[in-house]
Amino acid sequence: LWPVWFSGDAHLATLAVGVLGISLGGNLLWTAVAVVAGCLLGTFFMAFHSTQGPQLGLPQMIQSRPQFGYSGALLVWGVAMIAYVGYNAFNQVLAAQALHQLNGSISPTSPTAIVLIALGAVALAALGYDKIHAAQRGFAYLMIVILTVFSVGALFTLSFPAVQWDPAGFRGVPFLAQLFAAASYQLSWSIYVSDYSRYLPRDVGVRESFWWTYFGAFVGGAWMMLVGTVAAAAAPKLDVAAAMEHAADAVLPGLGRVLLVGALLGLVTISALNFYGASLTLLSCADTVKPLRCTAGKRLVSLAVAFVASNAIALSSSSNFVNRFEDLLAVLLYLFTPWTAINLVDFYLVRKGHYSIREIFNPAGMYGRWNWRGLTAYLVGFAVMIPFFSSGLYTGPIARALGGADIAMLVGLPVAAGVYLLVCRSLDLKLDARRAAAADVGLEPGAPSAQTA
Repeated sequence: LWPVWFSGDAHLATLAVGVLGISLGGNLLWTAVAVVAGCLLGTFFMAFHSTQGPQLGLPQMIQSRPQFGYSGALLVWGVAMIAYVGYNAFNQVLAAQALHQLNGSISPTSPTAIVLIALGAVALAALGYDKIHAAQRGFAYLMIVILTVFSVGALFTLSFPAVQWDPAGFRGVPFLAQLFAAASYQLSWSIYVSDYSRYLPRDVGVRESFWWTYFGAFVGGAWMMLVGTVAAAAAPKLDVAAAMEHAADAVLPGLGRVLLVGALLGLVTISALNFYGASLTLLSCADTVKPLRCTAGKRLVSLAVAFVASNAIALSSSSNFVNRFEDLLAVLLYLFTPWTAINLVDFYLVRKGHYSIREIFNPAGMYGRWNWRGLTAYLVGFAVMIPFFSSGLYTGPIARALGGADIAMLVGLPVAAGVYLLVCRSLDLKLDARRAAAADVGLEPGAPSAQTA
């Protein structure tokens, strides 16, 4: 698992996350601390979602049906589509900036470049999981070499004003914005993290799947974000791609272009991963409304829909990239926080991993079409966060009173988890377990439904 999630983070979009604290006026020291803390927090929840894959053999979003209901899970899948399409749109914008740095004749907002990057990613996604995994595994080793050369060289060649390292330069708003941006970015992997761990045998333990996921995602995420932080501190007036090339060339002439090419290839592979996840999600949504049998043709149609949507957003978001990217991360944090609390509490504390695979795919089954418990906990968890929201789109009254500091995640997680635990007290878990066991009689342990293949 570690190559998938290391290379999943080793690209320009991850680097752009590390720029946010510097762009808001934070210094290098405290922005770096915020990056590491945010990655520790967000990856923690992501890795726990990964452990569900080998146990159930199901895509991550399908696992939301026991908490939200057969049709109620559409709420969560809608959130997932925002993440898939939103991230790919910004990946395409960043890729165009990188191509401009590599070839000045290409405009940084070139529609042709934006669309071609998406085409490459869709082509890789159409080849399937095995090809994506193989590409990411090889790319992970390449990026380790490139990042090691840059990081070691930066320690000896780059210098910064003393103010960048001053502990007294702490500023709350940039620090919290950077911390929760990093946490949100890592947490957003949760929507499909078990889509890849589900292929592992069931005897792979929770500990192994947790730590290999955590190790790969944390190292790849924190390392690449810190490269972005260093690049932004070294050249604060340049865009993301230009700042990275400038910083890397200061370490070793010509390294900037090498790092840029590596990060650009990373954008293609992670965009392929997003298109693949978007395809699964769209097919699951369609199957919820009207049962269908997945075919190669339907997969291609779902990929085409995701391709069109991401291009539409990318072509309208190529200006003012950093601010719009920050807004996307904030929105995803707000939307995912209640879901991750509910999903993990249900898996580890309420049902303790005991689900009926067959009933998850039964619209009239034991989990119901609309599960009021999960939906109530989600809506309450989301609602209590609203006064704490702080983004370019909306700032709540409590966030304003705190000087713009965003602590919504710290409020939403415990509230959503607590409400879900409370409403599940009326759930007869012994009956639930007996019904699940009876429904799955004859089903090979660990074997996913044919609908998930």
